[in-house]
Amino acid sequence: MTRSPVTPLPSPDERRRLRTAASLTRRQVAECVGVRPETVRAWESGRGTPRGRNRKAYAKLLAGLAERAADGGIRESVPVHREEAAAVVAVRLGRPGGDGRPGTIAPEPSAFTQAPPPSSAFREERLTPAQAFDALYSFCAPALVRQAYLLTGRRALARESVERAFQLAWDRWPEVARDPDPAGWVRAAAYEWALSPWHRYRRRHRRPEPPPSDDEDRMLLETLLRLPPPYRRTLLLYDGLGLGLPETAAETEASTRAAAGRLTYARETVAARLPELSDPDELQRRLAELACAGRPRVAEPPAVRGGSERRARFWTRAAVAFTVALTGATALTLYTAPTGYEPPVPPGETVRGVPPRMAPGPLSEDERELRDRLRRKLPRGPERLAPQAR
Repeated sequence: MTRSPVTPLPSPDERRRLRTAASLTRRQVAECVGVRPETVRAWESGRGTPRGRNRKAYAKLLAGLAERAADGGIRESVPVHREEAAAVVAVRLGRPGGDGRPGTIAPEPSAFTQAPPPSSAFREERLTPAQAFDALYSFCAPALVRQAYLLTGRRALARESVERAFQLAWDRWPEVARDPDPAGWVRAAAYEWALSPWHRYRRRHRRPEPPPSDDEDRMLLETLLRLPPPYRRTLLLYDGLGLGLPETAAETEASTRAAAGRLTYARETVAARLPELSDPDELQRRLAELACAGRPRVAEPPAVRGGSERRARFWTRAAVAFTVALTGATALTLYTAPTGYEPPVPPGETVRGVPPRMAPGPLSEDERELRDRLRRKLPRGPERLAPQAR
């Protein structure tokens, strides 16, 4: 499998020197490249090496810093994509100037990314939770629908997965708002819902969706859908979104070695059927074209928030009804239950060896006389009968 030439990078000490000369923090560099500050620290210490699109973006950033330093000073301390990074950070904290890395910002424009919200949405005052959620939804939802389509091959399921993920995010908004990567949080939830194996039992998902009209797009989509879900997800995160291998492994809940093995297998499978896609850059371009084959339709943010609130009310009422029913059943059981122990009656047993019951025969004269005497004596009092010798 052929690979594109590796982008050259300066030494780790030179990387750190260029950053400090430009008066940039590791967090600012991480926001521009699209990684975590810990990743930039590892690059500057030599413990890690950027790969893929992150390597190209980092090399481009360092080259720009070196040129400006050679010109006699840094005219702009934050590089090109400062506005995009600030937009996502403002969504995370509900105000501008927070920390964290952008979840779906790529160093270069991509079909998987969406333009950030207008700058007027991020004023100096603190945003309300609804405004922050709407900004995050408007920023991430269209790109997530395109990504989910590559995972499932169904546009309806892709839209449903993104809406469910954002509904879950609205239910847990305090947790999502404090997350270092809110876009990544929503992306992971959307991927989990899209790749759920329970969808195969739904009636509307038993019928296949019409494939793309283009033959190359159709073949690429069929090849992707033949991959196991974890391999498909790893390929999309690494080659489609440009995440680093550690970030891809963390999001897929696998070790770095396992993620590398999945990525290699997925690339080999795609290259075996489509040899022209053996180059990762060409594969990334074709994935972007396939994702943009149809215009994604997403619901409005208020509709998503309303659906989340309706779902929460429904389950709350269901829980209350179940609790009332359980309490009533328990009270009825306590009222009707016996207060003492009643031993069970043992089942009857057949007794054998008893002689048959005989009917009495006719009385003799002596027996009749004795019977008459008893009938005359007994009703008059408790007289004792004494036997008399005859």
